[in-house]
This record gives sequence, structure tokens and C-alpha cells, in this order.
Amino acid sequence: MAFLKTFFKRKPLVANSLIYGSLYVGAEFSQQWVTRKIFTKPPEPIDRAALGRYAVMGTFIYSPIMYGWYKWLDKKYVGTTIRILAPKLALDQFLLTPVLLTVFFTGMSTMEGAEDKFQECQQKFLPTFVRSCLFWLPVQTLNFIFIPPAFRVTFMGFCAFAWVNILCWVKRQDVTPADSLTAETHKD
Repeated sequence: MAFLKTFFKRKPLVANSLIYGSLYVGAEFSQQWVTRKIFTKPPEPIDRAALGRYAVMGTFIYSPIMYGWYKWLDKKYVGTTIRILAPKLALDQFLLTPVLLTVFFTGMSTMEGAEDKFQECQQKFLPTFVRSCLFWLPVQTLNFIFIPPAFRVTFMGFCAFAWVNILCWVKRQDVTPADSLTAETHKD
């Protein structure tokens, strides 16, 4: 325990990134285990390339963004009163979250080699954002009230394990090309 405390003090970005990234990959692994090993007959192998993409996203993209964000947010809004908490929650949910979701969908599409890097984001952003409000607003309330700033990203990592399972599920949903959406809309 003393080692972890020292590591967090000396290398907070690295410590938070390693933990958050591991939990991010763990969520994708748990999704794959259930969908590929339990619900698929015969069982399919784990998609290691997907695990690698989630490792990049969680460790090298999300973690540094969140580390800098919470460092700034905690410096700008000190305290846990409702006057402090309300703008922190609003900024976190309505400024940072859209950026993170856009980075997630376009970043994953880019790493997957998708032809249209923005199609999935365009189709999945809004329903995912609504889900994120339902999940993250209560979680962030607890985070900002009870968790010391040095451990915010790590706490987020544990909560993100559950959230990334939701994201993985959303990610696995089929993307309907815009043309077929338009055609279906006009059929009705």
C-alpha cells in the first residue's frame, strides 16, 4: 500500500493511466468473454486487436485527457457545496463528455480502419450521451464529494469498468448507413 501511495504521489499521471487503462481493457475483455465464450456456440476466440484498441483509448487517450481535466476542474472549483458541485457536474457532463464520446467513436473507427470515421459517432452519439447522463451524473456527484483529487481518475476507472461495458455493448450494435436510414424513413 505504501508503494502505491508513493507511486501516485511521484507519478500521478502514469499511475492513473495504468489503472484506468487496465480497467478499460478489462471491461472490453469481460464483454468479449460473455459474448464470445458464453453466448456464442461454438465459442469464438477473444479479439485481441480490439483489446489493443481499448488499451490505446483507455491508457493513452482518455487517461491523460481526464487527468488534465480533473486537475484543472479541481483547481477552478474547490469544495463540495452545491454552489461548487453544480458547475463542476455541468461542465463535466456537458463539456467533457461530448468530447470523450466523439473521441471514442471516431478514434475507434480510425483504429479499426473504417471508411467513414464519423458515421458511427453520428448515429450513436446522442443515445450514448443520454445513457452517460443517467450513469455519470450520480457517479460524478459521489466522486466530487467523497474522492480525494489524487484518486479521481482511478475512481473513474473503476466506475468506467461498468460504463465501458455499456460503451462496448453500444459499439457492437450495427451501424446502419445513412442512405438506408433515409430510405426507411421515407417508406413509412
